[in-house]
Amino acid sequence: QVQLQESGPTLVKPSQTLSLTCTVSGGSITTAYYYWNWIRQPPGKGREWIGYIAYTGSTYRSAALKSRTSISRDTSKNQFTLHLSAVTPEDTAVYYCARSNGEAMVTTAALDAFDSWGQGTQVTVSS
Repeated sequence: QVQLQESGPTLVKPSQTLSLTCTVSGGSITTAYYYWNWIRQPPGKGREWIGYIAYTGSTYRSAALKSRTSISRDTSKNQFTLHLSAVTPEDTAVYYCARSNGEAMVTTAALDAFDSWGQGTQVTVSS
């Protein structure tokens, strides 16, 4: 059974770059046809899909965040990483990594679009 675990800072200052890593165990991030996603949920708001890196290494990111995000991977460590630049307090959220089998519905961040989730990590943007 695949397991995902987010890691990274819990507090980031405004204008800095947030980097979060998802470590995957029990399955390879290069296995077809899985997509490795980042999703966040700000306090009191719904889930927001940020983007994915596919088993091929290709990426696709939310238009709303595209200019500030990048997603990369380290296949030797079976990890993928989100970078979010120029953060503001509006980026405060619980950040999740999740696996999807295909790319259908992932942009909706609907729970059933993903078959495995990390536990989530709280990130606060504050000076």
